[in-house]
Amino acid sequence: MQLVFLGAPGVGKGTQADKVAAQYGVLKISTGDLLREAVRNHTKLGLEAKEYMDQGKLVPDSVVIGLVRDKLADPSYAKGFILDGFPRTVPQAEELGKVLNERGVYLDRVINFQVSREDVAKRLSGRRSCPKCQATYHVDCAPSKKDGLCDRCGEALVQRSDDQREAIETRLRVYEEQTAPLISFYERKNMLSHLDGGGAVESVYQSLTKVLTAYNMA
Repeated sequence: MQLVFLGAPGVGKGTQADKVAAQYGVLKISTGDLLREAVRNHTKLGLEAKEYMDQGKLVPDSVVIGLVRDKLADPSYAKGFILDGFPRTVPQAEELGKVLNERGVYLDRVINFQVSREDVAKRLSGRRSCPKCQATYHVDCAPSKKDGLCDRCGEALVQRSDDQREAIETRLRVYEEQTAPLISFYERKNMLSHLDGGGAVESVYQSLTKVLTAYNMA
């Protein structure tokens, strides 16, 4: 199972990727997680990426592709993977194709999660995360038991800089301008399936598993 999950920030593709990974025994590659790890470790690429992430802008291809290439080279990903948040541009998709071809691996399906712009903004602006253990919450949908504190480790929760209203608008605009063309790119390859991501998590997951079953992946 080699999948790509597409969709604007906040559509829930990361949550669905976690569920698929757990059920089918494949690994998730989240470029967001890779980049945040690099930022936390103060690596050269991490510091470069932080400047773009704080403004809600796309991180340069050279940084993201390098991180993904290293992950795909790990033998533990040979059983299958879900790419969450990558590729984000057509050039990245073309580069991904080259990297996979080098390893004799090919994508099975690309899933495009669709959610209204209004709902995306609401989801992102209400998101809170723990800077210590990376647990995530939502002030409306999934609040922590103790207001403002992480259930796992008790650390004070924070709102990521790219989840603030101004950055959200920038992220959505960047997505529409640079990432949305991926839909046409993968449609031309007959690899794309659209999925309504606006419902409850379990409802969306049921629809997702039907798509995977239809293409003999589940």
